[in-house]
Amino acid sequence: MIAASPSHAAPAAPAPHSSPITSAAHAKVPTHRLCAEPAKPGYMACNAVARTDVKQHLSLRPNVAPSGFGPSDLQSAYNLPQSGGSGQTVAIIDANDDPNAEQDLATYRAQYGLPECTTANGCFQKVDQNGGTNYPAADSGWAGEISLDVDMVSASCPQCHILLVEANSASMDDLGTAVNRAVTMGAKFVSNSYGGSEDSTDTTSDEQYFNHPGVAITVSSGDSGYGVEYPAASQYVTAVGGTSLQQDGSARGWSESVWGSSAGGNGAGSGCSQYDAKPSWQQDTGCANRTVADVASVADPATGLAVYDSYQASGWNVYGGTSASAPFIAGVYALAGTPGASDTPASYPYSHASALNDVTSGANGSCSPSYLCTAGSGYDGPTGLGTPNGTAAFTP
Repeated sequence: MIAASPSHAAPAAPAPHSSPITSAAHAKVPTHRLCAEPAKPGYMACNAVARTDVKQHLSLRPNVAPSGFGPSDLQSAYNLPQSGGSGQTVAIIDANDDPNAEQDLATYRAQYGLPECTTANGCFQKVDQNGGTNYPAADSGWAGEISLDVDMVSASCPQCHILLVEANSASMDDLGTAVNRAVTMGAKFVSNSYGGSEDSTDTTSDEQYFNHPGVAITVSSGDSGYGVEYPAASQYVTAVGGTSLQQDGSARGWSESVWGSSAGGNGAGSGCSQYDAKPSWQQDTGCANRTVADVASVADPATGLAVYDSYQASGWNVYGGTSASAPFIAGVYALAGTPGASDTPASYPYSHASALNDVTSGANGSCSPSYLCTAGSGYDGPTGLGTPNGTAAFTP
C-alpha cells in the first residue's frame, strides 16, 4: 500500500516530501537487485535493490509526490540540519557509467526544492577513475546505483558538492583506483556502495585503497543478511548497516529495527571478518577481528527511498539496500565538518555513542555470539552503535 500524497503541496511547486511506504517493517516486498552477483573473485556487486511492486513514473502529475521517503522525512528521522556542509565534497565511487546522472540528479533535487547541483555551478562533477572524461561503458544496474547514491547524499547534505568517480569495471582494483582518485581530487568524504566476498588479499587492498587519514570513507555492509563483505570489513572504513524505518507516536516520531529477519538470506550484512584486524576503537569481545557494522540508517526496501533513475529505467522508483545507507552516512559526516588530518573518522562514533539512536530489535540471521546478528542495547552487528541523532556522533 502507498500512502496518499500530501494534501498541502502547492500546485506546480516541489512536493515537500515523499509519500511514505506504509508496508510494515520486515514485510516481504518483491524486489530485484540492480547489479548481478560478482562473476569471479576480486569483483564487486552494488548493494542496491529496487521495489518491483511500486508503479514507476517518468514524470509526476501536479500535487503527486513520489513513493518512498524523501529528504524531509530523513532529516526528521535523523534530526539533521537543513543547512551545513557548504563547501564540502562527498565523492561517490561506482563502476561503469550513468549517462543520465546529472539530469536525473536535477530532477530529484527540483522535486524536493533542494539547491541546484550542476556542472555549470560547480556543485556536481563526474570523472573517470583517472580524473578525466573518458567514461566507462554504461550499465543500467550501476546507473540505478549511481542515482541512489547521489540522491541520498542530496537528502542528507543538500549543500554538499558531489563528485562522481566512475571506475572502469567492478573489480576491486578499479574501484580502489577510483577511491584514490577521489581523495587526490580533495574529497574528505567518500562513499562506496558495493561489496564482495572476503579473501586473503583484503589487507593489501586496505593499504592500497582505504588507508586515507583525514578522510571519512563509508561502505555498505551488504544486502544478504548475516555475513561479512569486503570492503566493509576494512579497518579503515565506516561500515554502514541498515534498518527498517517507520513513523510512530514516540517523542522522536520514528522507530527503527534491523533490516532483515532471523531466517537470514536478506537484509543488512554483519559479522566477524576473517582477515581484517580489529581497530583499536572497537571493544566488542565476541570477535577477535574487525566486526561489521559501525553505524546504520534506513535500507529496507519495504520502508524504502524515493529515487529518480531514467537510464533504462522508468524514472521515480523506490530503492533500498545498504547502498542507500552508505552515501547517506557520508553526507552526515560532511554535515559534521572536516575530519582531523591524521584521524580515521570511523573511530568517531565510538567516542560519541550516546549521540546515536540505539536500535534494539530485529535480526539478520542466526549466529553465535548472538549480538553479531541480533540487535540489542549497545553495540550489535547489523546496526553497529546505532543511527544518526544529529551530527554529533560523526565529529572528531
